[in-house]
Amino acid sequence: MPFHRRYPLIFNPRARSQKGAKTRQFLMEHANRFALYATNSGEEAVELARRFAAEGEPVVIAAGGDGTLNAVVSGLAGSETALGVIPAGTMNVFARELGIQPNSLPKALEVIENGLIREIDLFSANGSPFVQMAGVGFDAMVIEETKWERKKMLGPLAYLLSAVKVLGEKPPTIEVVTGEGLRETGVAVLCGNGSLYGGQFKLFRKASNLDSKLDVIVFKESGYKFVLDSLQGIARGGIDLAESTRYFQAAEITVTSDRAIPVEIDGELLGRFEEVKFCETTSRLRVLAPEEPCATPFADAVKSLLQWPAKASEPKILETYE
Repeated sequence: MPFHRRYPLIFNPRARSQKGAKTRQFLMEHANRFALYATNSGEEAVELARRFAAEGEPVVIAAGGDGTLNAVVSGLAGSETALGVIPAGTMNVFARELGIQPNSLPKALEVIENGLIREIDLFSANGSPFVQMAGVGFDAMVIEETKWERKKMLGPLAYLLSAVKVLGEKPPTIEVVTGEGLRETGVAVLCGNGSLYGGQFKLFRKASNLDSKLDVIVFKESGYKFVLDSLQGIARGGIDLAESTRYFQAAEITVTSDRAIPVEIDGELLGRFEEVKFCETTSRLRVLAPEEPCATPFADAVKSLLQWPAKASEPKILETYE
């Protein structure tokens, strides 16, 4: 009988959602393909991934949501170890960005088994790596406001309730300065390494995780005008088309605020800062991805409705892992 190498797989055993239960069942059904490592914290997930990379593991798998994925990416940053993704979170934005079918764990495992490796840009915020997007101000405030207990009880509705509360607060004054000296002021900032934000919506229309640039959207207005302009911008084909936003691409930016405000990366709260520097890390992230992205009727319908342009060209496959 042939011997199959087991992939180190890092997961959060405390996920209590229905999807978390299904993921644990799937992992047990395929336990002969994985060496399972249940973590007690994000810090432990970082250390495990870093240890596996130092030991020369060719692949490490992250099974979970945004927090687990970001922790494993942080541990693998700067190494030759490739990331495998088992999408087990609520949104699975990065999996969607790669073209991994978000609602089929067998398909995700198939992507890993096929072993096609791509290299993508990896950026950092004050030295902490992120793979998909980051936010300063409003969306980070919403994440900070949404407590774990409420999120488990209400799901996505918890974020909506938090957003209503944050909209009523006095916004910070934020300045964004690019490495080339461009300056913009506003009340909130979003940075995209990929095109997707919060699910299937293509918020950063021109983004590519191959161009060594962040797509930056600076919001100039606060309160409910912030929401209305954002919705109008999306209806016109992209949130960056709203009159009260400014869009540009930059290899690096520094964001300063008149007070310490929340910052999030890949949907996880990083902390509160008065200054945040975003720049590309010294190495790219190696990740297992499908040769062709999955297509969903919902995503196709939204693209057609909002007249979004075609997705950025797919990353070149560099090699095959066996």
